[in-house]
Amino acid sequence: MMKIKFLLTAILCSVVGFAQSVNDYKAVIIPLKYDFIKTDNQYRLATLSKQNLVKAGFQAFYANEQLPEGYTDRCQVLYIDVVRDNAFLVTKLIVQLKDCFGQVVYTSEVGKSREKEYEVAYKEALDNAFKSVYDLHYKYSGNSVSAAKTPAAVKAAVPVAATTSAVNNNTVAASQSQLVVVAPSPDLKDPNLLYAQPTESGYQLIDKTPKVVMKLLKTSQTNVFIAIKDNVQGSLILKEDQQWYFESYQNDKLVSEKIVVKF
Repeated sequence: MMKIKFLLTAILCSVVGFAQSVNDYKAVIIPLKYDFIKTDNQYRLATLSKQNLVKAGFQAFYANEQLPEGYTDRCQVLYIDVVRDNAFLVTKLIVQLKDCFGQVVYTSEVGKSREKEYEVAYKEALDNAFKSVYDLHYKYSGNSVSAAKTPAAVKAAVPVAATTSAVNNNTVAASQSQLVVVAPSPDLKDPNLLYAQPTESGYQLIDKTPKVVMKLLKTSQTNVFIAIKDNVQGSLILKEDQQWYFESYQNDKLVSEKIVVKF
């Protein structure tokens, strides 16, 4: 009972707190795939998310879209995530809106459905979750989200590459607190540019197709991630030249590959 009261209090606080700042964000970015589904736009969840966001008054873009001028600063937009709460005979979905650092700034009320067919149940549950989003009465204020509103920059020394045991310890990585990634802005015209989308345990890096190229898991150091690329495990490291490198062992040889990332 205490856990339920705590959860309800947390949700209420997030709604109240977010209502005072949501209008400072220009738009919302929508991933094509949420963690609990297997393929892009399965059950039309990406499409339904965009429809609901537009209905709530937001500008909304899919993660693979080329953002128009004025929307390319990734810290001036929010990122939607939909989380499924496992429950017996009931489909429960929760809408989360996150900032560019992966911080959850708003959590919706739980949307429920008792429909048995997945596509029908997910649509009904998502629509019900968005009812609390509509109640925010979003309207962009024109006030940019400046660096003062985001976590302070962290300058860290070059870390030692993650060991094999650390790579295999996903639980430790996922339990770390929210981290701040600071690096020079990459060339947005670079054909190899990857975009970082926040996840519960770190980020996923996508290209323009869109395709998930790499998954990142947080560590205790702000400039090193446990990284998984093409089923190869290694580390993504921000080095002294302020560039990101994916390092892994292949045939007992350390291989270092420069990665261009937009966080």
